[in-house]
Amino acid sequence: MLNEFRTPAARRWLGWPLLVLGCLCSAGCGAGYLLQAAHGQLQILQKRRPIAKVLASADTDSVTRQRLLQVQSARDFASRELGLPDNRSYRSYADLGRPYVVWNVVAAPEFSVTPRSWCFPFVGCLAYRGYFKEQAAQRYAAQLAAQGDDTLVGGVTAYSTLGHFSDPVLNTMLAYGDLQLAGTLFHELAHQLIYVKGDSVFNESFAMTVEREGLKRWLAAQGREAELAGYLQRRERQRSVVDALAAGRQQLAALYRQEIPVEEMRQRKRALLDQLGQQVLRIEREGGFVSGYSGWAKTGLNNAHLAAVGTYFDCIPAFERLLQEQGGKLPDFYAAVRRLGRQPAAERKRFCTP
Repeated sequence: MLNEFRTPAARRWLGWPLLVLGCLCSAGCGAGYLLQAAHGQLQILQKRRPIAKVLASADTDSVTRQRLLQVQSARDFASRELGLPDNRSYRSYADLGRPYVVWNVVAAPEFSVTPRSWCFPFVGCLAYRGYFKEQAAQRYAAQLAAQGDDTLVGGVTAYSTLGHFSDPVLNTMLAYGDLQLAGTLFHELAHQLIYVKGDSVFNESFAMTVEREGLKRWLAAQGREAELAGYLQRRERQRSVVDALAAGRQQLAALYRQEIPVEEMRQRKRALLDQLGQQVLRIEREGGFVSGYSGWAKTGLNNAHLAAVGTYFDCIPAFERLLQEQGGKLPDFYAAVRRLGRQPAAERKRFCTP
C-alpha cells in the first residue's frame, strides 16, 4: 500500500508511507504492526459503498453529493483521456469518520538527509512507515528520536494498494478543492499503472508528473482556461519553495560530509535549518501565497522534512522533459517510463539527476 504524504498542507504526504499488503506477508513486521495494518485495511474494505448508491441515497448530504459527482467526472476522464487503469478503484466511497486514513513516520539520522527505509514484500523498500492510529505513529517516532533520529509524523488522506484491492474514495479526500481531488485520483491511478519496486523517488515523481499533466488536460478539456492559468501559476510558486528546500538539503549533505566535532556539526546544522526556514517564509511572504511548508518552517525544519520533500519532487523535471521528448503523447511516455523502470537503479538515479 502506497500512502501519499507529500506536504504538510496536502493529503498526502508524502503523498504520498506503510505497505499493508506487504506487511501482511512479512513476519518481520512484528505482530503488533501486522495486526494494526490488517485491521485498518479490513475496516476500509468493509466501509466501501458504490458511489452510485451513495449518490442515490436520500441520506447523502449535498456537499458530499457534489464532491462525489466531481470524483466520477475525474475518474472517467482518467481512464478515457489519460490512459490510466479502468478498474473498480475509486468507484466506491468509504467514510472512516476521521480526518486521516493513516499517519506516516519519516526518519533520517541526525547527520544525514537520506531517509531511513523499511522493506516489505511486493513493494520493496519505502522511505516511510505508516500506522492507522496516530498514537502508534507518534510512539514509533519517539523511539526513533530517542535513538538520535530526526523524525516527522504526518497525517495521510489517501493511499493506493497498487491495484491489489479496489481502493475507495475516502472521506479524508473530500476536504480537497476540486483540483486537488482530481489530481489525487490521477496520482493514485498512476501508481497502479507503473510501479518500480523499491524506488520511492522514481515512483512518486512519476505519479506527480502524471497528476500535473492530467490536471492541465482535464481543465483544458472543460474550457476552464482561467483556472488552468491559476493552477500553473500556483505550481510555479510552489516550485520556488521546493527548489529552496532542495538547495538546503544539498547544503546539509555537504556539511555532513565534513569531518568536524559533533557539537560544531550540530550548531551548523541548526543554523542552516533555521536559515532555510526563514527563506521559505520569506518566499511565501514576498510571493503572497501559502506553499504548505510554513508550518514546518515555523516549528523548525529537520532532516526528515527535507528527505520527505525530495522523495516526491526530485525527479519531476526529468519526467517532464521525457514527456516533452515524446511529443506529449502519454502512451509513448508511459512506454518510455516502463523501459526506464527495467533499468538498474543506478541508471534511474542518473536519469533523475540534473
